[in-house]
Amino acid sequence: MPKKKSEAKTTKPTKSAASRRNKSSAKPSQRVQRISTSILPWLSVRDGALAVDFYKSAFGATEVFRLEDSGRVVARLSLDGAEFWLSDESPEHFNFSPASLNGTTIRIILTVADPDATFARALAAGATQVFPVVEEHGWRVGRIVDPFGHRWEIGRRLNNSLR
Repeated sequence: MPKKKSEAKTTKPTKSAASRRNKSSAKPSQRVQRISTSILPWLSVRDGALAVDFYKSAFGATEVFRLEDSGRVVARLSLDGAEFWLSDESPEHFNFSPASLNGTTIRIILTVADPDATFARALAAGATQVFPVVEEHGWRVGRIVDPFGHRWEIGRRLNNSLR
């Protein structure tokens, strides 16, 4: 016996197999990548190649990217996943090193599990002590200046510190 119209089975429209294939086979360049916000310092230095070697020795940095051209270096370095860039200064592009400016306008805070060991390693690699590692304001922290004029505070928050 034929079904009444009200008893007819209804189905939702589905995407065609071709449509599903096209979506799943999208090229990587066509996929939308989520970009998260970050701030990465870019240090201008004199003698970028020497600076890369210093940061590897002082902080255990690894090279993520390096470009050398006509004796100049541009590099992205990582310290346990915390990245920063450096390059040889280029006054023609208004990028000056602390040596050219006779100082710097920023300090970099490097937070590590063992500030005493990292501080000692940086000094052994050629950094100059500005302030020894001490406990103050809820931190264990010391300050150095690297051979390229950049100032670093190396430390960690102390347990029970709200700061």
